[in-house]
Amino acid sequence: MAPSGEQYEISGSGYRAVVTECGAGLRLLEHEGRALVDGYAEGQMASAGRGQLLMPWPNRIRDGKYAAGERQLQLPLTEPARHNATHGLVRWAAWSLEEHTGRSVVLRYRVMAQSGYPWTLDLQVVYDLSANGLTVTQSATNLATEPAPYAQGAHPYLTVGAGPCDGWELTLPAATRSLSDPARKLPTGREPVDGTDYDFRVARPVRGTVIDHAFTDLARDDAGHVTVELRDPASGDAVALWADAAHPWLMVFTADEDPGGERRALAVEPMTAQADAFRSGEDLLWLDPGQDFSASWGIRTLD
Repeated sequence: MAPSGEQYEISGSGYRAVVTECGAGLRLLEHEGRALVDGYAEGQMASAGRGQLLMPWPNRIRDGKYAAGERQLQLPLTEPARHNATHGLVRWAAWSLEEHTGRSVVLRYRVMAQSGYPWTLDLQVVYDLSANGLTVTQSATNLATEPAPYAQGAHPYLTVGAGPCDGWELTLPAATRSLSDPARKLPTGREPVDGTDYDFRVARPVRGTVIDHAFTDLARDDAGHVTVELRDPASGDAVALWADAAHPWLMVFTADEDPGGERRALAVEPMTAQADAFRSGEDLLWLDPGQDFSASWGIRTLD
């Protein structure tokens, strides 16, 4: 068996995607044979979060500690070098197949109440291909008898060629950048992007800018979608990632710390809350018993 388990291929309208049993992750996405994400081979494991779903929280929780009412809870430290709990509980879990058609695949996973997260959730993800590209819908239902803290995200790496990303043009319609400490990558404040190296509201090359930050105050279209565009001016190849109004945050990462993959792609991660939301409470959802939550994002090629 492949390290990422069963492989679920879907295709349509010139697109082809492969979703994995492990983490219900996106291993491959291409259009007319051109890669839109920097994935990984079937014989490999996902590295640096490639294509993974981040549930029931994205990014980092300081020391893995947070409070729920009067309870003090401790999560496993899955980023021990920085003493953080990172990217949720389901990245390496075996998800169950619910439905698989030529153009779509649906997987489900039940998070059981456990030390550090004493709530039971049903999670579902739908990958669907159409002429508009790939749409991904992540959902959660609280099966516990009390409200459960929740946030979600995803970790695709966009690509428009062999890289590095320095020569690619980025359009990122975000007015504010979250500041973080360099050692632990946790929020310390925020600042407007005006006049900084992080203002990509008008398309311009990434050049040598090191990006590993969450962005907010996002400009949206009439449907409430924010869209990030990445283009290689040499070839004209381009890709876009959009996220719906349930995602007030986009994490952008130039993969400088990815061994063997430094700056060869650009991670654009839609998030319903930024790092440390379980402690700060900012944009954190508390799902009531029986409550559902759903949010969508997607990737498409551009002319």
